[in-house]
Amino acid sequence: MNHVNCSKLTNIFLMITGSWFVTDHLYSQELQNQSWHGQLNHILEIINNYWGSLLFWDQHPLKLPFILIFLTAGGIFFTLKFRFVNIFLFSHAIRVLKGDYDDENHDGEISHFQALTSALSATVGLGNIAGVALAISLGGPGAVFWLWVVAFFGMSLKFSSCTLSQMYRDVKSDNSVLGGPMVFLEKGLADLDHKYHHFGKICGVIFAVFTIGASLGAGNLFQGNQSFELVAGQFPSIENFDWLAGLLLAFLIGIVILGGIKRIGEVTSKIVPMMCVIYCIICFTIIMLNLNQVPSVLIEIFTQAFNPDAMWSGGFVGVLTQGVKRGSFSNEAGIGSAAIAHAAAKTDRPIREGVVAMMGPFIDTHLVCTMTSLAILITGAHLDPTMIGKGSAITAKAFASLGFWVPYLLSFIGIIFAYSTSISWCYYGEKAVEYLFGKGGIPIFRGLFVLVAALGPVLSLEHVINFADLMLLSMAFPNIIGMFLLSSKIKDNLDVYKNECL
Repeated sequence: MNHVNCSKLTNIFLMITGSWFVTDHLYSQELQNQSWHGQLNHILEIINNYWGSLLFWDQHPLKLPFILIFLTAGGIFFTLKFRFVNIFLFSHAIRVLKGDYDDENHDGEISHFQALTSALSATVGLGNIAGVALAISLGGPGAVFWLWVVAFFGMSLKFSSCTLSQMYRDVKSDNSVLGGPMVFLEKGLADLDHKYHHFGKICGVIFAVFTIGASLGAGNLFQGNQSFELVAGQFPSIENFDWLAGLLLAFLIGIVILGGIKRIGEVTSKIVPMMCVIYCIICFTIIMLNLNQVPSVLIEIFTQAFNPDAMWSGGFVGVLTQGVKRGSFSNEAGIGSAAIAHAAAKTDRPIREGVVAMMGPFIDTHLVCTMTSLAILITGAHLDPTMIGKGSAITAKAFASLGFWVPYLLSFIGIIFAYSTSISWCYYGEKAVEYLFGKGGIPIFRGLFVLVAALGPVLSLEHVINFADLMLLSMAFPNIIGMFLLSSKIKDNLDVYKNECL
């Protein structure tokens, strides 16, 4: 893409929104009278209120948030369009992950397995520990059912975006890769019909801008905020040292991100599987020790999904909304972020990477989130009124049923998860910056990312998680629109792959 044109589009977008924001809010007397972290919280609150009113608009006959309808409709469409590829190519995806189709001579930077673990490191983490707990706390047990539904249809969404990221990626002379929705939106739509050329550029810019916002919010601020809450819950004496925790996290992130995707892939391929196994063993132990309660908990999940208990406000729509929001935040299906990592995989068959990618929502939600949900519901940790909306503290209380020392282990796991998530999301943000401004903008973004990491533990959870949701979910709009327009090309590629490789 012409980076100069992209820069102009981005600058116009920022000038329009930024000038309004500054004149209307940043110089208000209320903001000037607050402390610096109070000012940051206030700014996030303003952004959340204005953009959230559009994203979660529900003044229509269905009374469901707009983004929820958009994500759900997209997942159903692609699942039907590709004839339940998430079921029929599931076993094939496992063979690809085992390395049966790896070839070092193919273009790309990392293996299929490293691409998946890099993408999983951005999804498996505090979204599983804190996000699932928040969904249950705010939406009741029925929210878990909608987590499952989102993940099932989300597998087809992720298959689609990651296949397209391989079909339309830029492989540089040094074998480095620039790919993801911002690239396939521009190149793919132009390839589909030249009249879509400018529309594709605009969509690519919009996606890249939201990706940068999401990397700083969901992939950075939220991770630091919740990991510190998790540790401070076990060590109350450090509550006043949130700034020190932020500086330490920023330093550790900076060490790895300087190495790029190869270094990230090397790190995540080791720590993500190990932490997942330890975390799941703890959850599995809680489940096995209370095996007699599992049937009643499962019944509660299904019944509350459609007939929620009065103790959780919002009724059916409230439960559905919490399940979809937290499910989308956890596995990022339909968001398009994972496609940036999967674009770097070594393969000459785009469909092959697509089937690998669709395992992400299955592992993240159907396995890890389900284990977390059962552990919380079995122990009743979500019923404590002092824990409402506290996220990771609820999961820590559930883990404490095994012994006073287990929440300390959870704190360590949470820190590692937050760390791996942050470094992967920094890569996503870097690629968005590279798309908009070229490689020269990457060092500046890395510096900003490290600076923001230091602020995560200091800011309010409410404003941080709302901002993270908004940026992350906003990425779905250009991504799904582009995938819908290019769905026939994916279908043709899939049919050829089935005939030649299966």
